[in-house]
Amino acid sequence: MNTQESRVRLEVSLAKLRHNFETIAERVTPAGVVAVLKANAYGLGVRPIAKLLAGCGAAGFGVAEVNEALELTGLGLPVRILGNLLPGEIEAAVANDIICPVCDLEGAERLNAEAARQNKNIRIQIAVDTGMGRLGFRYETALPQILKLKTYSNLTPFGIFSHCPVAYSKYDSFTALQIERFKQLIASLQENGMTFVERHMAASDAINNFPASTLAPFNMVRTGINLYGYCDNEVAHTMDLQGVVELKTRLAAVRKLPAEATIGYGRTYKLRKNTIVGTIAAGYADGLPLALSNRGYVLINGKFCPILGRLSMDYTTVLLDEVPEAKCGDEVVCIGTQGENSILLEEWAQLKGTHAYELLCSFGSRVKRIYV
Repeated sequence: MNTQESRVRLEVSLAKLRHNFETIAERVTPAGVVAVLKANAYGLGVRPIAKLLAGCGAAGFGVAEVNEALELTGLGLPVRILGNLLPGEIEAAVANDIICPVCDLEGAERLNAEAARQNKNIRIQIAVDTGMGRLGFRYETALPQILKLKTYSNLTPFGIFSHCPVAYSKYDSFTALQIERFKQLIASLQENGMTFVERHMAASDAINNFPASTLAPFNMVRTGINLYGYCDNEVAHTMDLQGVVELKTRLAAVRKLPAEATIGYGRTYKLRKNTIVGTIAAGYADGLPLALSNRGYVLINGKFCPILGRLSMDYTTVLLDEVPEAKCGDEVVCIGTQGENSILLEEWAQLKGTHAYELLCSFGSRVKRIYV
């Protein structure tokens, strides 16, 4: 079967990805860096991203669930599940030597039983809820429960971790309290003879805003969104990170429409005069947010071209007043740089009232990932 160039292309800069990893690693040294590659590396394609980061010195990979973990075995680095294991996932996790999370004693019992059945000893990392309210041993009662894990003969306590819900706010007192809670728990466990190879709390936001979460007793950090050059909307960029993606398509048509013609579903835009408009070969199925309707821009021949009307699933109409020379097949930049102008992913996020995480994960399956 012959294949054609994809109408919509997501170009991922491996050079910028390497730069971001090295910048983060320098910021947190001597702590190691676990690269978080959840959701297909935030939609960018997990295997090429993982291979590059393995070569950069990543301490390992973090994922959300067992199928994601299985995609990363064979690269020579440890893989950690950062959420929880469902009962039906335990067998595969044990069989493939994944570093398994333990969030409660019931889960530990299931994991230990399966490890015994397979005649294996499994490394575990213990999740502690210091205030996220999502998963893990609650910090108030964690000490005796975690100490009990020493009695499970087929489990080896390898790591301990926690997570912050408001670390994007630089002066958040609750995050500072969480850090102290976790440090006290680690110290108490050590006093009772329980130590860990890995101790981590900082994810991307805390790396930016809370240096204490990257220092002893912590010796590891987790980073996902920062790898790709983006932050939570409220985070002040404190590192020189570079956005790694550019989203490109092409003009599918150039047309001259009369005054009073309306554009798109709902007829939400009416032309005031005879106008040259273009239709680009990308829509919301490709990841363009509907919030760009009548508000966003694309770049054609280096000029900003406003979006007219409501986006469709496969096409979007734009005004070509600034580029009357444009023709069918011309390149269109939806995110990225063309000439002297740029459109940032963060600008899309502001228009949609969301953050870069969601937008990175929303690029459709027919969008070709290209690594440059």
